Amino acid sequence: MRCRTRWLLVVLSLLITILAGKATTLLVSSSTDENLQLETIDTGDIEKVVLVTGILKPAVQVNVGAQVNGQLHKLYVQQGDKVKKGQLLAEIDPTIQESDLNNAQAQLASAKAQKRSAQATLLHYRQEFRRQSTMMRDGSGVRSDYEQAKAQYDAQLQQIAVNDAQIVQAEMAVKTANANLGYTRIVAPIDGEVLGIVTREGQTIVSSQTAPTILVLANLDRMLVQTRISEADIQKIHPGQPLRFYVIANPDKRYSSKMGVVQPAPQEVLEEQNMGGNRGNQQASAVYYNGTFEVLNTERELKTSMTAQVFIQIAEAKNVVRIPVAALGQAVDAERYRITTIENGQPQARTIRIGINDRQYAEVLEGLQTGDRVVVPQDKVQG
Repeated sequence: MRCRTRWLLVVLSLLITILAGKATTLLVSSSTDENLQLETIDTGDIEKVVLVTGILKPAVQVNVGAQVNGQLHKLYVQQGDKVKKGQLLAEIDPTIQESDLNNAQAQLASAKAQKRSAQATLLHYRQEFRRQSTMMRDGSGVRSDYEQAKAQYDAQLQQIAVNDAQIVQAEMAVKTANANLGYTRIVAPIDGEVLGIVTREGQTIVSSQTAPTILVLANLDRMLVQTRISEADIQKIHPGQPLRFYVIANPDKRYSSKMGVVQPAPQEVLEEQNMGGNRGNQQASAVYYNGTFEVLNTERELKTSMTAQVFIQIAEAKNVVRIPVAALGQAVDAERYRITTIENGQPQARTIRIGINDRQYAEVLEGLQTGDRVVVPQDKVQG
């Protein structure tokens, strides 16, 4: 009886010990789940980008102006109209130019008439000069008559040359007047769309100093995006880099292109040189370089002066092992970091080497494999 009781006590003690161990395990597991955030290593794509702001402009924009004076007689287009190259856009009152052309043509006719008269006189002087030359050879001529005939003949030859020059001058005047008359008809220099009308019908145009703008024409099938790249990022940006962007008007749609031209000098420096360098040695608080690229606009969704958020791709890694940046611990050097993994339910310290990162994930070059579990520090999770 006593042995049997003792046996029951031993069995009961073992059961209590097992239950206590399981309870402790559950408590530890619960404590780990509460205090540690675990992430499983997987594979994916990583893209490193530089974010810049850009302004949209038409790739081709022309200010259509007037090269002659006069009143704007007629406008044949309105804002928003699509036009073809060579299409008539506007007309300036041609009264002054027609008068100038008529005058130039009259001057040309007069110069030609004067030449014909001079040629008739030259024929007379040539005959007299030949007659006096023959008489001098026969010994019956008078020296003074011969010299006078020769002088008249030579002078008339020079007069013909003067008449020829006058005709050339008059012909140039006619061509200029014809051109000026043609300039009263304003035609489209490119295929495009009328962005705006600057001069209205009835306004007087004076083009003595600068050609006044009548309207602004642009080809909106291709848009130019002009970005401002900070001094801190400029060495990372090169022509040909892939990029994408969206406009503030429609953040959900992405457009793709490649970086075109990267300006080697800030715009402010170029403007300073144009102004004669009057700013001296003053340095702007921030330095920006212009980077431009083109994008197709066949659907005409992109408008002039829209603001674009541009993501320029400077590095990319596809289908690589990656770790959340939040899981990276203390940095050993530029590429190596200490992290904590969970192995057999226990935390283990490791050192890994990483490649590029996009501030969310970092490429793992050494030290981890897919399926490994890493600890994300609680302060970074909360942050």
